[in-house]
Amino acid sequence: MAIRVEHAMPAPLTGPEPIRTSDIEALNALFSNAFTERYRRDGLVGVRVPPLNPVIWQYAIQGAGPGAMLWRDATGAIAAFNIAHASGAEGWMGPLAVRDDCQGGGWGKRIVRAGIEHLRATGCRTIGLETMPRTVDNIGFYSGLGFIPGHLTVTLTLDAGGSPAVPGLLSLLNGAARVDALAACAALTAAVVPGADYTREIRLTHDLSLGDTLLHYRSQELAGFALCHAAPLVEARARDELRVLKLVAADHDAFEAMLPGLSGLARRSATTRVALRMQGEHRNAYAAVMRQGGRVRWTDLRMTLDGYPQVIAAKGVAMTNWEI
Repeated sequence: MAIRVEHAMPAPLTGPEPIRTSDIEALNALFSNAFTERYRRDGLVGVRVPPLNPVIWQYAIQGAGPGAMLWRDATGAIAAFNIAHASGAEGWMGPLAVRDDCQGGGWGKRIVRAGIEHLRATGCRTIGLETMPRTVDNIGFYSGLGFIPGHLTVTLTLDAGGSPAVPGLLSLLNGAARVDALAACAALTAAVVPGADYTREIRLTHDLSLGDTLLHYRSQELAGFALCHAAPLVEARARDELRVLKLVAADHDAFEAMLPGLSGLARRSATTRVALRMQGEHRNAYAAVMRQGGRVRWTDLRMTLDGYPQVIAAKGVAMTNWEI
């Protein structure tokens, strides 16, 4: 999620510079404080945004590569950051924030523009972010930078259930079979969402032991996959849900056939539910999840930079998180 807050004249900041693993503790503190303050300004005084699981930060930083940027104040402390991700030609930013005492003087605009320029230079044809739909000053801020509001992203959950023995999992494959499965995932993604590529995210998820990738075959051909994280999102918390970060299905039938497998994978992962971030354009998929007992948990507003729109699947289903 992207937030923005600005007031009095701050001291000059230096950057951007790359985010490193050694920065995670300080980055986490800035993240927690900035987002808690944002909720307070929206009237949610009792909400405290907790620090994230450090391995989730590691996933985001490694996945973004040179798009993981920070700025420092005169003392060398982290004052702002922006994590700009490029999944092939699909680019998005988040999280990003400016420390409360450094807001004002246009630093929010500078860190967003730095992310935009990085994603442009990477060759992204989609550049977007998600923000809180109730926060009108955020929406106005990003609109002033050329972002246009699109569909809501609605987080839905399904209870874990069924058999924990899920046969189509990337973790069960080795050697050439895993290489072939990764290539099939990339080919299916290219067919449904031209230009997008989630191979790096899939590999990182398995390298960091964050979760698994559900593989759905039809007539021995890959008809869908879902990249899922079971590791707790919040620091020092037990795992509670299986989060679907990327889901691509060749058609609606394939999507609906994957839902029992996702519930089974949630059970296998010792979580109580599976969470899907449903973009509003997928009306039939949304209805299918609700028919199977889906519950609405959260909403975000998706915005894209003018001239860099989201690619909407002409066929099939493609759900992609613009959150870590």
